[in-house]
Amino acid sequence: MGEFITAAKISDLAVGRVKSCRLGNKRIALCNVDGEFFAIEDECTHDKGPLDQGELEDDEIECPRHGARFNVRTGAVTSMPAVVPVGTYKVRIKGDEVQVEV
Repeated sequence: MGEFITAAKISDLAVGRVKSCRLGNKRIALCNVDGEFFAIEDECTHDKGPLDQGELEDDEIECPRHGARFNVRTGAVTSMPAVVPVGTYKVRIKGDEVQVEV
């Protein structure tokens, strides 16, 4: 079991927005889907594009480079050209902090 690290305050991330965080040596995209927070690897598995710069629509994020889409809840690919899912991380809320397990 990993360690939970504070990635942001709840107020730092409005609904429908994405925030890039560096936690240790990992770059993570923190996503707010209707007030529920999810954390995924901030790198498209197709060409390493920064997912935090893509559009978050419902629970899917689109890579800004070639349009690959991923489900932020599961990391699953929902649209090519990517075929490999992105990694996901457990998230918890502690007070007003959004914490990610790394």
